[in-house]
Amino acid sequence: MTQALHDTLLAGTASAQAAALARGDTTALALCDAAIARIEAQDGAINAVVVRDFANARLQAGAADAALARGERRPLLGVPITVKESFNVAGLPTTWGFEHARGFIAKADAVAVERLKAAGAVLLGKTNVPVALGDWQSANPIYGRTNNPHDLSRTPGGSSGGAAAALAAGFVALELGSDIGGSIRVPAHFCGVYGHKPTHGLLPAAGHDFPGFPPGAPNELAVIGPLARSAQDLELALDLLAGPIGAQARAMQVRLPPARPVQQARCLLIDSAPGAAVASDIQARLRAVADDLQASGCTVERGASELLPDLAASHAAYHRLLMTYITRGTPGAASMPAHEWLQLLDQRARVQAQWRRFFESFDALLLPAFGCTAYPHIPAMDWSTATVPIDGRPELLGAQSFWQSVATLPGLPATVAPIGRGSDGLPIGMQLIGPMYEDRTPLALVRHLEAFRAAAAA
Repeated sequence: MTQALHDTLLAGTASAQAAALARGDTTALALCDAAIARIEAQDGAINAVVVRDFANARLQAGAADAALARGERRPLLGVPITVKESFNVAGLPTTWGFEHARGFIAKADAVAVERLKAAGAVLLGKTNVPVALGDWQSANPIYGRTNNPHDLSRTPGGSSGGAAAALAAGFVALELGSDIGGSIRVPAHFCGVYGHKPTHGLLPAAGHDFPGFPPGAPNELAVIGPLARSAQDLELALDLLAGPIGAQARAMQVRLPPARPVQQARCLLIDSAPGAAVASDIQARLRAVADDLQASGCTVERGASELLPDLAASHAAYHRLLMTYITRGTPGAASMPAHEWLQLLDQRARVQAQWRRFFESFDALLLPAFGCTAYPHIPAMDWSTATVPIDGRPELLGAQSFWQSVATLPGLPATVAPIGRGSDGLPIGMQLIGPMYEDRTPLALVRHLEAFRAAAAA
């Protein structure tokens, strides 16, 4: 097995790695060792893979080789992966970056981890997060700070920042993240990789729990989902991870509808919003995407539509729900009356109904994933005052949650895919939002756009 082959595979997709293993081009153990060697050689400055389980990974790879030799074929058989530190993996720490959780060791795998392992994935370890998963940076007192592989002075995003950095650095081709405030989408944008925030509730989050505490009521905003180096791998992971658990699994099953026809897709582009600044080079890239979609046969309208919900009001409701969830259990945190909480949920239901009407006329919404490229590390984070430079002006960082709220409040699926680089040379991603439970539509639109661009460049 040549080093060049393994370098090519590690720089590629999980699907390509699985196919190479099935053909016998390499072995799971050789690919595992190549991934481990790359992490050991290159991760020091990046600090993405902070929990390493290499000895056990080699055992898993050996078992995968035995299965391949018996003729078994599974979607990820022998493919090395990592997962976000916040997912439970039996025998490994889960801390969410909290110093007080340093000694917590998970007793069982999260359901999503179980499903990836059942598909044959070889788990190398876990990737870094911010404390409480509460930042668009990934730093904590246990594991330190993760740096963006494209520029070590900048954030890889958060809270799935270590996950996106591991993908961008070529350590693995598939990762497992979570998202309540853009924690999949922002790192994908900052690191130039792909990420998918699924329809709310589609993927089971059991085992993605606050360390040391028993599972509680389901979160009305949070989801788990994949990050990868291609839209194809996002859909592969979505199929492996989706589906009910427990009592629901006895009565229900998931059958996602096929993607809507993408050649005639009707899209709406929004690239600006009051109070949520967007850099001009990001707007330019999004408008180029819209032009390409239009040239490929799609219809792209630009600007506001009367069918859209009130996005400013939606953002305000999202922020109140979010603050309640992330401060739950915090001593001294402000609370709200139960009826006020229920009114927010009623507002959310009305917004969901408005989105259903919107998607009767449109197939997807195209918008920024974030208003700037990866910004320099902010060592002493204060959400009330932190700013980022956008077109030479300091803009409030927290205002960027607007772009995350559009899909999160109503629970819609959203795919982020790289579309180029900014004037600073850093990656830019686009966010495509689709109809509820029609996760395949934004994923198919990404593939359609990439195929059109590849054909035009040939």
